[in-house]
Amino acid sequence: MNLAEHIDQARVLVTVKAYPKPSSKYEELVCTAGLLDGRDWVRIYPVSYRFLTDDQRYPKYSWICLDLERSRRDFRPESYRPRQGLDEQIAVEDTLATRDAWAARKSFVLREVYSSMSELIALAYGERHTSLATLRPKEVVGFDIEASDREWKEAWQEHALQPSFFDLSGSGQGARKAPVKKVPYDYFYRFLTDGDSSPRRLKIEDWEIGALYWNCLKIAAGDEQAANEMVRKKYWDTFVNEKDLLFFLGTTLEYHRRHAPNPFIIVGLFYPPLSAQALLL
Repeated sequence: MNLAEHIDQARVLVTVKAYPKPSSKYEELVCTAGLLDGRDWVRIYPVSYRFLTDDQRYPKYSWICLDLERSRRDFRPESYRPRQGLDEQIAVEDTLATRDAWAARKSFVLREVYSSMSELIALAYGERHTSLATLRPKEVVGFDIEASDREWKEAWQEHALQPSFFDLSGSGQGARKAPVKKVPYDYFYRFLTDGDSSPRRLKIEDWEIGALYWNCLKIAAGDEQAANEMVRKKYWDTFVNEKDLLFFLGTTLEYHRRHAPNPFIIVGLFYPPLSAQALLL
């Protein structure tokens, strides 16, 4: 992939929205990824999604249009930033529907699918520096839930108490949205790909699973164990057993730069219905 340094009116099909994270520099940010013109992966950062106006908030599988420029602090070839930073105007176009077993979405997402983690890791550390990809696991063998830190790191919490330039009330008094809550659990899939002799284990960091946890916690009247059983039901019983599950993978900048044995995490899922043929197997 050889993308330009600047892309005017880039048209991107959004497939990934990571869970929001506080930032000492930019407030609260979301990493977005998708397919430029429906073909090449691009990562868009920073975007302060919850602070966008309603007409700029893009759902997954929507087409968005904005000006991009290559990130200067990120060596990964897919990494771009909005040209005007947090002031960039994002035009949201149509959203691809799920009818006909997700046919419209499949026509873009399934253009390039990998079946081997070993191959992807080799590409990450080769000349291409691949850092975003779609993977079809050979077999998903487990879904793990682990307790995590219950609060954001202290520096982020302190920053959240400071007056903000995101003055949502127009009062000039630094009024702001409450900081996004940290999910106090981590979620992982264990799976095999072509050539693997033992299962791999990758963390899931998309917005969807975080939002699901908070919704389930509300339904469960604050019972975290019951909420996590609901999360498990969807991510294991439904996605693994009832859907044609693929992973959107992305590297973390830190682990990719440090040449970690596996720099990838799961940044999103693609889960169209199983085909009629698959249901007969």
